[in-house]
Amino acid sequence: MQNPYIPYPVVVEKIITEVDTKDIKTFRLRFVNKEDEEKFKYIPGQFGELSIFGKGESPIGIASSPTQPGYIEFTVQRAGVVTSALHDMEPGTLMGVRGPLGNSWPIEYLQGKNIVIVGGGFAFTTLRSLLNYMIHESNRSRFGNITVIYGARNPGLLIYKDELEVWGKRSDINLNVTVDKGDAGWTGREGFVPTVCKEVAPSSENAVTVICGPPIMIRFTLPVFFDLGFSKENIITSLEMRMKCGIGKCGRCNVGSKYVCKDGPVFSLAELDKLTKEY
Repeated sequence: MQNPYIPYPVVVEKIITEVDTKDIKTFRLRFVNKEDEEKFKYIPGQFGELSIFGKGESPIGIASSPTQPGYIEFTVQRAGVVTSALHDMEPGTLMGVRGPLGNSWPIEYLQGKNIVIVGGGFAFTTLRSLLNYMIHESNRSRFGNITVIYGARNPGLLIYKDELEVWGKRSDINLNVTVDKGDAGWTGREGFVPTVCKEVAPSSENAVTVICGPPIMIRFTLPVFFDLGFSKENIITSLEMRMKCGIGKCGRCNVGSKYVCKDGPVFSLAELDKLTKEY
């Protein structure tokens, strides 16, 4: 049995700067040992602990999909000691990753249903993992209609721009990208995510919505989906920002009797209603 405290050694293979402010980057990591890659079997929605030797570790949602073998990807915003050290790395650097940790997006529950993905700003990482998993040729027939609503404050803060272009050309994805305020070169949609959700008005019939974003976005988006007829059981989100150790030992992420890192980070709104009011 793998010791959960010991990270797998990985090498930084590729670094992509995602936004104009240069404080969000995607890191493609390759396992040093092939057998470690085989052990790291993950499902969209799970996370990993990124270990920077001499600095510490940080829990980050997995941004790649299990349908993309040979590497794993994490999209990281520069914030503290660990993430800053990661941002200063160059390709070829050795680091570590623990995981996969936590639960996942409820893939089996989502099968056969229409899926509405709603993301805001930087909080599109594990949603990207889910979307790429669902549209893979071996999985697409297992899911119904897919609607994506994704927004950022301005065009320069949209992440995964190349993939957004590819997704937009697919006939089996209803992609809606919006920004709060466009710039001179922006020809796309303008408007806040909750407003766009109301305009797109996805049907709640046999549908589940998966939402990640800033708390203020979620606060104003939820009433829209209630008005559209979505039940709390069919509104799903992730609370990964509350995690630390990843295995339920440090107690930092407990909410009532639940540990976000172990029982979550994915919860339905109905499940969250049963937790303490701080959520």
